[in-house]
Amino acid sequence: MSWWGKLLGGGFGFLVGGPIGALIGAALGHNFDSGLERLQHEDDLASKEDMQPGAQERVQAAFFTATFATMGHIAKADGKVTRDEVQVAENIMAQMQLNAEQRRVAIDLFQQGKDPNYDVRAVVEQFRIECRRRTNLMRMFVEIQLHAVYADGELHPAEEKILEQLCEYLKFPKFMLRQMEILVKAGRAPGGQRNQSSGRATARSSDMNVSDAYTLLAVDKSADKTAVKRAYRKLMSQHHPDKLVAKGLPPEMIKLATEKTQHIRAAYDLIKEARGW
Repeated sequence: MSWWGKLLGGGFGFLVGGPIGALIGAALGHNFDSGLERLQHEDDLASKEDMQPGAQERVQAAFFTATFATMGHIAKADGKVTRDEVQVAENIMAQMQLNAEQRRVAIDLFQQGKDPNYDVRAVVEQFRIECRRRTNLMRMFVEIQLHAVYADGELHPAEEKILEQLCEYLKFPKFMLRQMEILVKAGRAPGGQRNQSSGRATARSSDMNVSDAYTLLAVDKSADKTAVKRAYRKLMSQHHPDKLVAKGLPPEMIKLATEKTQHIRAAYDLIKEARGW
């Protein structure tokens, strides 16, 4: 049974007491009041061992929940939710090919995130604990939030503050936010619209330049060919769709991860062309 099937079946009641459990419980109309005692049949639900923090399906449920709720929170950060911001959420749902029930839950989570009482710190810190050391998954979470931020083509001070807070809660160094911003903007055409092309054409038609490409790969402009290639391979490995899914990325989000690898490759190509390699 998939993580979603177990979620609907009440198999994630172990989240009771945590903010993520409260969010998904409200979205599903479940009352997760008995925790692991709800797990009655190992044939139908995961075993208690599988329900411990860091278990793949538990991480998938936490990722899905935190992603859409925090997206709603960021969309409301500047005081209003624009049509562009709603469209980003709908585009992500479409890319994930959510079924009707999954879409309903995602929309409900988005709405909960818009509530003034939404505790973004508590949710994100629990998400970090659920992920354990899965840094690449946490990066993907922030990158998706960046898509929401740039939905209207500009970064508002209130949105920037939340992004910085997210990185702080996830224990990310400040330079990583800049890297992720470049990666997300690489997939956008001028004016804030998503660029549907891929590869080198994507980088050329977006805001990415050679300087951005170096920042994205986290290498100095004087780095030699070997160092640049090593940095490129490392970043590609971090965003490899299959590896991310194996670590807990919901399979429905694999297309988002694939898109990131196209932009990383485009950055590498820009550097190679600039250096004549």
